[in-house]
Amino acid sequence: MTDTLETTPSATDTAARGPIPLAPGAARLLIAAGAVGTIASTFLSWTWTPDFPGNLTVYGYPAGLQTLALVAGALTLLYGLTLWNVPGLRQLNPRNATTPIFFAALSAFAVCWFTGIAIAVDLGGLVNLDPGAFVAMAASALPVIGALALPHPAPGHGLRGYLAKPDQPRPRTLTPLVERAIITAGTLLALVVFTYGIGINDDDSETFLGFLLVVVFIAWALIHAGLVDTYATISTRHKGFATTLAFAAAVIFPFTQTNDHNANIGVNILIFATVALGLNIVVGLTGLLDLGYVAFLGVGAYAAALVSGSEYSPFQVHFGFWAAALTGMAASLVFGVLIGGPTLRLRGDYLAIVTLGFGEIFRITVNSLDGDSGPNITRGPNGITQIPDIKILGFNLGDAHNIGGFTLGRFANYLFLMLIITAIVVLVFTRAADSRIGRSWIAIREDETAATAMGINGFRVKLIAFALGASLAGLAGTVMAHVNYSVNPQPYMFAGAAPPNSAFLLAAVVLGGMGTVSGPLLGASLLYLIPEKLQFLQNYELLAFGVALVLLMRFRPEGIIANRRRQLEFHEADQIDIPDQKTLPDEPAVSKAGA
Repeated sequence: MTDTLETTPSATDTAARGPIPLAPGAARLLIAAGAVGTIASTFLSWTWTPDFPGNLTVYGYPAGLQTLALVAGALTLLYGLTLWNVPGLRQLNPRNATTPIFFAALSAFAVCWFTGIAIAVDLGGLVNLDPGAFVAMAASALPVIGALALPHPAPGHGLRGYLAKPDQPRPRTLTPLVERAIITAGTLLALVVFTYGIGINDDDSETFLGFLLVVVFIAWALIHAGLVDTYATISTRHKGFATTLAFAAAVIFPFTQTNDHNANIGVNILIFATVALGLNIVVGLTGLLDLGYVAFLGVGAYAAALVSGSEYSPFQVHFGFWAAALTGMAASLVFGVLIGGPTLRLRGDYLAIVTLGFGEIFRITVNSLDGDSGPNITRGPNGITQIPDIKILGFNLGDAHNIGGFTLGRFANYLFLMLIITAIVVLVFTRAADSRIGRSWIAIREDETAATAMGINGFRVKLIAFALGASLAGLAGTVMAHVNYSVNPQPYMFAGAAPPNSAFLLAAVVLGGMGTVSGPLLGASLLYLIPEKLQFLQNYELLAFGVALVLLMRFRPEGIIANRRRQLEFHEADQIDIPDQKTLPDEPAVSKAGA
């Protein structure tokens, strides 16, 4: 039988041999044997003491990081079997490419070796490792060696070939029912992954780091296999169905949690994401660099706090939630117009500096309205406290409720409210982006001078974007004030405080993908969840995310979830197919010296 690696059409047909000289058959055996060994090791004890998080001392079933190693080993085995033409697995790697197998193997290798090193460091030496850990570390290295023995992927040599995404065949046309089933499976998988990650204890940073390693490398493998692009294409064809399923998954999430603290994390992620979506109108669609956007969130939060019945408010009024929300939106909108009016005639760095200054002016102002430096309105650094919980149609969101045998706590109630508000903001964003004014924003972003020459009133269009983004931030600020029971000036600075602040909001938009809906949602989730779970990073958040942004700008400047137009702009050189000189016989040859 002819070797599969030599007969199967793939992206590596013309590639050089891998960096490790090994026969293709032996490479396949190494990958399969190493994956099976990794899976088997998860049923052994990895350490003798339960002092390490996850209790890895039990034989017979995996726990903690062993579960992650089991998942990574199983995926490595599946991708290894694609080399053997196992029926039903062909679609996992349509081009029979090397890189998906390599990154799947790296996921198992990373989590096994990270766990072994963490046990040795945390407990004081290699003596604390049981045989299962050594088996896992040795077995997980075999698929990496086998993957490196496979044909080296083009283009070029060395690391670049492994980082370059292989060309993918055109996705097959499936029936609508099958495509909807794929979307449903993908949504359920995303819900399981998110639920597992958010359910990791805040003091169990080792398990969360292992979770991140596995998710990153597996996602990388799926991207290089073309499955992510295929899923995105299918979701685009069934956009309404995919959006409905995503919303349904978010509704199901509180019912999967027994700890209301996880629902609290979900509420704050949605608040952060909603504000990031508002900023995406200003930055992603219109191209205005706003470094003081968090001030609009603060205006909405303070306005709602002043009219929601707090005994520390100088205005003894108690508006209902929707009236308070409209008040917060209106105050932020007015504040946005007041800022945008005199500043939006500026461009680029000048606009960024002015907006940064206005953000600081807001924070200093609310700090000064304490009765000593100015009128007693915001109580200065003490803020406005004891903001009552929201009541909607007699339903108090501050009380626990039983629904279908499930107990939903206070934060779960606010999570449902934020889901409604996030849906409203997403609807506003998409409708505005697809409208005439949205096309004007994009024209301003691409070239303001050309847009103005074509008859677009640049100042008016930018002012509308500023005002709309500010009002959406004010709506999120209204909920945030009630969730936290209080508002104070500390969070409303450019950087340094816990998110949301202006630096993290801007990072969420850039990291997730400017001009998209799901990009800021993903970026906000990552930027809020990672510091929450990795407590030791709290003093180095800006350093960590600065490094992440540098790497992102180098390797994927369009963001994790790219807007198609911006992706083509950032990778314009990759889209130009320079023909081979041999295909142009009528053209005179140009020597290097002449060139």
